Amino acid sequence: MGKPDQPEKASFLYSLRAVVWSFTGLRRKSDFDTDSARLNPVHIVIAGFLVVACLIGILISIVKFVVL
Repeated sequence: MGKPDQPEKASFLYSLRAVVWSFTGLRRKSDFDTDSARLNPVHIVIAGFLVVACLIGILISIVKFVVL
C-alpha cells in the first residue's frame, strides 16, 4: 500500500470534484490544504481539461439557444 506517514491518494472522482469546486471559487482553505497532499497532478490536469470542455460546450449551447 503506502507509507504510514503519507496520506492515501485520492480517486479521480475526488480530483474532479475538487477541480469543479475550485472553478466555482467555493473552495475552503482547509480543503485546499488537505488536497495538496492527496491529489494526483495527472488527475488534476485531466479533470481540468474535462471541466473546461464542458464549460465551453455549455457556453456554445447557450449562445446557439439565444441566437435561434
